[in-house]
Amino acid sequence: MQEVSVWLLIPFVIMLLSIAVAPLVAERWWESNVNKLWYVVIISVPTAIILAVYGLGAQLWHQLVYDYIPFIVLLAALFVVTGGIRLHCTSVATPAVNTTMLFLGYTIASFVGTTGAAMLLIRPLLEMNRDREHKMHTVFVFIALVANCGGILTPLGDPPLFLLYLRGAPFSWFMEMYPQWVAVGVVLLVGYYLYDSWRYHYCETIGVRPYRHYEDETGFTINIRGAKNFIFLAGVVMCVAFINPSTIPAMGEADAPLYLKFLREIALVVIIFLSLKMTKKKVREDNHFSWEPITEVAIIFVGIFVTMTPALLYLNQNAEMFGLTTSREFFYCAGLLSSFLDNAPTAVAFHTVASGLKFTGELVAGVDPTILKAISMGAVYFGSMTYIGNGPNFMVKAIAEQEGVKMPSFFGYMALSLTILLPVYALVEYFVK
Repeated sequence: MQEVSVWLLIPFVIMLLSIAVAPLVAERWWESNVNKLWYVVIISVPTAIILAVYGLGAQLWHQLVYDYIPFIVLLAALFVVTGGIRLHCTSVATPAVNTTMLFLGYTIASFVGTTGAAMLLIRPLLEMNRDREHKMHTVFVFIALVANCGGILTPLGDPPLFLLYLRGAPFSWFMEMYPQWVAVGVVLLVGYYLYDSWRYHYCETIGVRPYRHYEDETGFTINIRGAKNFIFLAGVVMCVAFINPSTIPAMGEADAPLYLKFLREIALVVIIFLSLKMTKKKVREDNHFSWEPITEVAIIFVGIFVTMTPALLYLNQNAEMFGLTTSREFFYCAGLLSSFLDNAPTAVAFHTVASGLKFTGELVAGVDPTILKAISMGAVYFGSMTYIGNGPNFMVKAIAEQEGVKMPSFFGYMALSLTILLPVYALVEYFVK
């Protein structure tokens, strides 16, 4: 394989800077998905040509066909299916109720996926809080807990864990990170409850206090419509769990027919079609369902997947120069790259690095269990550090802004995550083994 030069990483840096800076300097222009598409084409096509000239076209093709397409089809399936489930909440958006919703999402994320949990609950959470003046902090913690950290317990929870599962980690092994799951959940949920209580009781404008609209409402009640989509949601989970080369070895053969290689994606597209056909239009209308959020994610991430190809190759080719040996080093390095690269290929890259080390004792997926835990936690937790660290982050942000929530800029979000989330993750990594 052609050696990857450092300068080939420039398009990826430009792509990241564009995502961060464009909303600040050209907000109205950047709001258009058509404009985003043109920008991505302008930066991606020359990058693809350069990679082809340098003999890296096959790696780019593999990245787009076997990583990007499954990635976006899965996100689309979860987006469409959960968009057909109408959870109408009539409860007051008190700190206790908001915390309960966050806990619910955190609990189910490992079993329906962080994307599934996020897309299922973000709309009812925003609906409950529509009369709250201060709600950006709720969306921020939702991204951290539901769209990222909650998925640490099973391979279904987050794509990087699923890829590690395919590389030999037993399905039940991920449950060994239960202490970390509890620690992160308790710290963030308690911290959120205290902060939201202060906001609710002392910082809300009197004219928009939520209980003025629901003075006779008590308790926590949810009315469900489009319940058949829970069957489709289970179907999505089953597709991810069982339609893969580990259960159907023929899918992984080099000469397998195209329909077999993409059997999972074909099944997911069928589920998308059935969900759209069998869900009443009124349900999606009441959910304010539109294709804008998933379209934005598809456009942004195709640019990221194209431009990050040389970055991943450079990492693999120069892994030894990083000199990683301890679990703490793997935790922070995997976390750092997961914040800016897609966390799934980042986890695979560091698993490859760890596989080259010499270990004594029992191994999991060819790696020391402590180091594999560090890679898993770094990839999953640090996916919440930026909007682009994990696919659901951008989708939640887009839906929140669609509902009128003023979300922080790329750098503003990073400032919050560095101040609030990083200390929590550092404490958990240090004290909980």
